[in-house]
Amino acid sequence: MTDRVKSKIKIPVRFRYIATQGPLATTCIDFWYMTWECQSNLIIMLTTIIERGRSKCHKYWPDVGDTTDYGVLSVTCIKEDKRENFVFREFSIKHSELDEVRQVTQMAYSSWPDHGVPESSEEFFEFVEAVRAHRQGSLYPTVVHCSAGIGRTGVVILMETALYLIEANQPVYPLDLTREMRDQRASMIQTPSQYRFVCQAILKVYKEAKVKPLKEFCQN
Repeated sequence: MTDRVKSKIKIPVRFRYIATQGPLATTCIDFWYMTWECQSNLIIMLTTIIERGRSKCHKYWPDVGDTTDYGVLSVTCIKEDKRENFVFREFSIKHSELDEVRQVTQMAYSSWPDHGVPESSEEFFEFVEAVRAHRQGSLYPTVVHCSAGIGRTGVVILMETALYLIEANQPVYPLDLTREMRDQRASMIQTPSQYRFVCQAILKVYKEAKVKPLKEFCQN
């Protein structure tokens, strides 16, 4: 696991990540404990349970309306919103010893193949923007996982960081950002096609002015 991606400029505290592999049957309790201890209120899932007939991630959450106990944590799925390529779930997490309840959102990208790239950069941008909107105002790290927690996970973290830099009216150097991510977690962004895809997505944002520098960062 790793956390914050640091750039040559100061990145706000809200841009912290816990990059991790998809939970296994034997690590679901640890996964939810980690989420609780870090006070994370958002989980980004970039894999499906099964891909090409192979298990990629254990189903670490209950069905809608059901509750599953993970040690002292009881996880209840209170809402599920299925879209064409995304699934958004809302969980209520209760700590039995502390008698405390928290809310956690899971945002799952369900059509992104392992070692591959999304079919559409527009679809990818839509997902990242949904993540950014949900993170507004949060001071706690976001949990991000795919299967191994390095390929697709790295692409999303790099893209969101780049969008912040654009808003902050700062230059974006994808290679430097990738090196800094790899200093914290080896092999982040696994394949040349993944790196090329995210670079092209960043360029598209620039060309089409999908994200613009915020007024607070612009000089008069």
